[in-house]
Amino acid sequence: MKAPRLRAAGLAVALLGALVAATPAQATPAADTTGTITTADCTTDPATPKRQFRAMWIASVTNIDWPTKASWTDPNRIAAQQAEYLRWLDLAEQLNHNAVVVQVRPTADAFWPSPYEPWSEYLTGVRGQDPGWDPLAFLVEESHKRNLEFHAWFNPYRVSMPAPGGAGADISKLAPNHPARQHPEWTFAYPPANVAGSRLYYNPGIPEVREFVQTAMLDAVKRYDIDGVHFDDYFYPYPSGTHQVPDDATFAQYNRGFTNKADWRRDNINLLVKEMNEQVKAAKPWVKFGVSPFGIWRNKSVDPLGSDTTGSQSYDIISADTRKWIKEEWVDYVVPQLYWYIGQYPAADYARLVPWWAEVVRGTKVQLYIGQADYKSGDPAYGSFWMNPQELSNHLTLNRSYPEVLGNVHFSAVQVRANRLDATDIYAQEHYSKPALVPTMSHLPAKPLLFPVVTGVQRTDEGVRLNWRQPADGAGPFGTATSYAIYRLDGNQQPGQCDLADATHLVDTVRATGGAQSYVDTTAEPGRSYTYLVTALDRLYNESPASPARFVR
Repeated sequence: MKAPRLRAAGLAVALLGALVAATPAQATPAADTTGTITTADCTTDPATPKRQFRAMWIASVTNIDWPTKASWTDPNRIAAQQAEYLRWLDLAEQLNHNAVVVQVRPTADAFWPSPYEPWSEYLTGVRGQDPGWDPLAFLVEESHKRNLEFHAWFNPYRVSMPAPGGAGADISKLAPNHPARQHPEWTFAYPPANVAGSRLYYNPGIPEVREFVQTAMLDAVKRYDIDGVHFDDYFYPYPSGTHQVPDDATFAQYNRGFTNKADWRRDNINLLVKEMNEQVKAAKPWVKFGVSPFGIWRNKSVDPLGSDTTGSQSYDIISADTRKWIKEEWVDYVVPQLYWYIGQYPAADYARLVPWWAEVVRGTKVQLYIGQADYKSGDPAYGSFWMNPQELSNHLTLNRSYPEVLGNVHFSAVQVRANRLDATDIYAQEHYSKPALVPTMSHLPAKPLLFPVVTGVQRTDEGVRLNWRQPADGAGPFGTATSYAIYRLDGNQQPGQCDLADATHLVDTVRATGGAQSYVDTTAEPGRSYTYLVTALDRLYNESPASPARFVR
């Protein structure tokens, strides 16, 4: 059984050697042992980075972004919801995003046929009702067709939203097969059930609860080709007035030797994060795990390791020790929600928080992306600073001063599309004018990739058509190409070491379809000559050396 594979690997090595010999010196950038092009000595344009994580949150809870409530009553509901989602992908492509973060478990429910939890009410308007299709399968497949990473956004402990419209604290209003109805002892109401805004939560202090929610979320990881697991900032509930979380009995039963309840609560969440990362990597080592915490860990006035802020502290109010998760490298990326403006705002100045988070991730494998408050832009309720059309773009400009900041995630999709004050257009033009590759994660498994072989390049009525193939894809010691990057230089030239160092010449990325590949560059201008190169990318965006250059008049 091994002989054909070995022969394929041998042929691949021979082909690689022949192609390298045929490639002019300095024609392509050098590559390290993982196949990643190395351009450390090149001067690049900060406005067109080659690698930058770009995404928007697509929230399903209370139908914030997708699907819409209007779709519930559409005679062709499934087709309507699919069309709505495809329009979000159109927007992502238009803005040169390379990922989407989609909420698929908003309230201890599921956007897939889960054996553990009921169907989400946000699909049909009825808790537990089968929508008649598998939304998660569609979401992942269509995102990948656009070569967008799909990060599945889960809420670990939230069980219900406040009434009206939600179940509130009334367990009997949950879906008939909801685990919380079978195990009411797993839940608590906060604030109390007789207080407005009350909702149900799974109790993070109960070991069986932690195991159950992990199992429920891992079901999606194991069954679907997702690229990332994503948590937001809902762990223990945010404080409401003077009401206390009702977990005295849980602490007494499951304290694990802790004498301080606050420390015990933080350890409960630490265990969730640590164990979830371990289980995700055990199931699929390439799947990323990220968290989007509240933007302040602790204030410097309370803890010398904290930030120069005076706002609420997630370490204390929701038991989220996000700094520890980074230093222990329990997450692959972190997206702090820095939903404040740049300026004299002592509670939480964006310009003070970005360098703090940059320092925290420095020296770790954890990547830093920034959560952006598109929902505040152009809304006078949030103050005059947010009436500045440049505010969000200024955030992204400030980020350039900190090399640890590797991207942004925008909240949320409807606000990105709203484009109030033309703020979306402004930051897209100034920062997302070219495509970008997702940042690589060198600590995740990878094999070197062979470079593609361009078999044809020709003018057509639509533009310039490229054809290529990938030698010995996935054979022997080589990795599998998941997508490709297409580069275009003006005129007839052999590219130098630095020509692919940023996105100046990056035209597009496309998903691998298996076998022969084809792409039409519709932006090519008639009458101009170009040089094209293609690189292969694995599912973690590690990049192969470039193909030999091909010229077209």
